[in-house]
Amino acid sequence: MRIRRTSAALAGASALALTLASCGTAEVGGGGNGGDSGNGDTITIGVKYDQPGLGLLEGNKLVGFDVDVATYIAGELGYSPDQIEWTEAASANRETFLQQGTVDMIVATYSITDERKNVVDFAGPYYIAQQDIIVSADNTDIQGPEDLEGKVLCSASGSRSANNIVDSEENGGLGIGAELREAGNYSECMELLANGTVDAVTTDNTILAGFAAQNPDAYRMVNNPFGEEKYGVGLPKGSTEMCEKVNEAITKMWEEGKALEFLEAAFGETGFEYATEQPPLEGCA
Repeated sequence: MRIRRTSAALAGASALALTLASCGTAEVGGGGNGGDSGNGDTITIGVKYDQPGLGLLEGNKLVGFDVDVATYIAGELGYSPDQIEWTEAASANRETFLQQGTVDMIVATYSITDERKNVVDFAGPYYIAQQDIIVSADNTDIQGPEDLEGKVLCSASGSRSANNIVDSEENGGLGIGAELREAGNYSECMELLANGTVDAVTTDNTILAGFAAQNPDAYRMVNNPFGEEKYGVGLPKGSTEMCEKVNEAITKMWEEGKALEFLEAAFGETGFEYATEQPPLEGCA
């Protein structure tokens, strides 16, 4: 298993690859025969490294739902776990990484949007999350997005979550007058929430559930979900054939019950009520 960190500033540049002895996922991946191919080929997949329950680097292991999904898909494409090269893909650099060939695919809470479809392709979705809000445990004022008026709201660079709240209704938002504070990633947002710099953090409920579970005495999820976030597998533009293969893998993953196994492993002890049915595929262009 190979893990590398590639910052947004180094998008498209070569990064040091560390060959690690252990793999961060459970035994996953369907009928791929990459381990028997002997041709030395690898696949480079971008995931998050800082999102509990989804994509988290723990020591030298990557763990989480997205990591398991990516490993399964790679297996169906013919790659064994030791043929996967993992790269850290922050929200702000996902499109750049796909456009510049830094990665072959991205499985990183990557919501399918019409705007993103202009520059990258998507397979899936493999899961549909909803947006929610997290606040300090002692904050009882914020019970939903309408209570964010005049509050300081954090979201990660490259994410559209905060825009869904503050943009005008004409532009697809709720038109709520919150003050935006942008951070490099959601770990930084949670630090700003902890020290009182921001009043709330908003993003997908899957992401927030992971952070809340890490420190339940410090944070409170509002649990008033709104909207939907269709998690897709990001691919370079023009990857129609690959998209179709990935969609086949996603369908098989749900039919075999593997998706539910991965969700239970990621969120079973958090109390988060995750979706249990495969979302409709959007098809490949």
